[in-house]
Amino acid sequence: MKLIKWLNLLALGCALFIGMASCDDNDNNSGELKLSTPTVTDIAVPAATVTSEVTVCQEDIDFGRIRVMTYGFCYGKAINPTIYDATVKTTPENGKMTASLTSLESDTDYHVRAFATLYPNGVIYSDDVSFTTNAQGTISELNDYVPPTYADNYTDIADWNQRNKWNLANVHDPSVVLADDGYYYMYQTDASYGNAHAAGGHFHGRRSKDLVNWEYLGGTMKSLPAWITPKLNEIRKAMGLEEASPSEANFGYWAPCVRKVKDGLYRMYYSIVVPGHINGPESWGERAFIGLMENNNPANNDGWEDKGYVITNASDKGLDYMIKPDDWANCYFKWNAIDPSYIIDKDGKHYLIYGSWHSGIVSIEIDADTGKPATTLPKPWGTANDIAPYGKLLATRQMGNRWQGSEGAEVIYNAQTGYYYLFVAYDALDVPYNTRVCRSKDINGPYIGIDGTDLTANGGNMLPVVTHPYKFNNSDGWVGFAHCAIFDDGKGNWFYASQGRLPKDVPNINASNAIMMGHVRSIRWTKDGWPVVMPERYGAVPKVPITENELAGKWEHIDLSYSYGKQKTADNMTLSSDHKVTEGSWKGATWTYDATNEILSFSNGVEVCLQREVDWEANPRTHTIVYAGYSKDKTYWGKKTR
Repeated sequence: MKLIKWLNLLALGCALFIGMASCDDNDNNSGELKLSTPTVTDIAVPAATVTSEVTVCQEDIDFGRIRVMTYGFCYGKAINPTIYDATVKTTPENGKMTASLTSLESDTDYHVRAFATLYPNGVIYSDDVSFTTNAQGTISELNDYVPPTYADNYTDIADWNQRNKWNLANVHDPSVVLADDGYYYMYQTDASYGNAHAAGGHFHGRRSKDLVNWEYLGGTMKSLPAWITPKLNEIRKAMGLEEASPSEANFGYWAPCVRKVKDGLYRMYYSIVVPGHINGPESWGERAFIGLMENNNPANNDGWEDKGYVITNASDKGLDYMIKPDDWANCYFKWNAIDPSYIIDKDGKHYLIYGSWHSGIVSIEIDADTGKPATTLPKPWGTANDIAPYGKLLATRQMGNRWQGSEGAEVIYNAQTGYYYLFVAYDALDVPYNTRVCRSKDINGPYIGIDGTDLTANGGNMLPVVTHPYKFNNSDGWVGFAHCAIFDDGKGNWFYASQGRLPKDVPNINASNAIMMGHVRSIRWTKDGWPVVMPERYGAVPKVPITENELAGKWEHIDLSYSYGKQKTADNMTLSSDHKVTEGSWKGATWTYDATNEILSFSNGVEVCLQREVDWEANPRTHTIVYAGYSKDKTYWGKKTR
């Protein structure tokens, strides 16, 4: 009997390591099992998700040098919890173990360690990691909740002399970073209703503690950087062209990207577009530049120090710059040096993602110390091989077409899912603007859509649609709704920020489509690891658990799937208390509710994520329940009305 028990234990230990790494001649870890410091994500009281990587040589299992009885996580309120505290057991798959920590209290500090029990050597632990659970709201807090009151039509405070009242008025192409002082800092393209910002410098900033109330800070760049025109003429001279003296007033200041690099270091990559043409009106337009500023404390809005040139447009047309400016499909530039996005990948490497409209979105590795390209760039023209150092293609909408109708890339990494996510803005920015997303296990691709399309190798229609022009009832709705910033709060909560424009020709508003209100929305993640953006803007509604009996009633439902330039409108949908859809486009379907994960499932195969948010269209505003979700090729938004 003892022999049989021994063999069973050994077989169990071997089975637990299916998918683990194997040794090679250079492996120094023979006979050793390692557990990485856990990553805690998806924190939603009373649960959180925890992940740890398991490193062991398969040969150590095969030859009995390591015999594992159990794997799991231990957690508690004191540092370095042990298996005598709360535990959850799990089984590794493909070198990673994941589990859900349960019975967590709200607004509480916890510690967690991964563990493995070995025979006969006892227990080994990973390093300790701490996390804080979110404050869990109560029904009384929900009843006492006061929603934001600022107006979406801000024309009466749009002037520069009323900028202290702007809050999220006059926001375009935002970038958001959470700083050490607890503030979220937002920076943006130079754009405002009536060009009210023109006297205040460039790349304007504001900050907030709660993502609802924002303090306007002003411009971070006082004037055109001194290096721009000399760099332009350095390139023009090498091209055999005369020097240019473009007017400073006509430069474009577009789409900054701000990131915290480490404690005491923040970087802002910005794009500046040079006015004019390369060689007269029958040639392609002048180039753009991406530059860099740094700051050790964004609370000092005047503390941004310019570090100069990073990259410019690259062309594989050699010096054949006399291509007509309306020949979009054969334009001079291959990569367009605008719309930077900066990311430090999971391995600690730094990348700049950029591009827009011409041939697609590309990546280039960045030196961590300087913030500049990791390798010296050649002249920005030549053959495709000559300009290869200017970027590796990540995604394109149309292979071989130099006029993409896509821009504004944003790349983030979600440690919980193990994917990099590439968000891209599609179409013209006035009305049709919409947001798409694809993902990859590697920072450099291939990036795949939810329908399986390889956007790196083949291009195509990127799905899913994340945001799109829309309109709930009793409102004008929003259009021009893309070029996003994606960020998190360090507690597992993710957010989407962008501008939204009012539609054209709204009565009693002059140039209504030039109204650009900053939008911040919560992101939820589907079971399959895709981000869904909530249909109503974030308003810090207390996170009171959503119960099943709240779901029966009237809803507004929007099929948010792509339709060029069309503002998608809501129809009515009714959920009955006996779990049926009795009104609307899904009439006849049934529904079920997963209260733990707050996911509403329909018998037509669609699952949507629920969240409490502000009903911005109600008068007066109040809180409600909203949903967002995907099918393979469609996006759905909804909100409960009564």
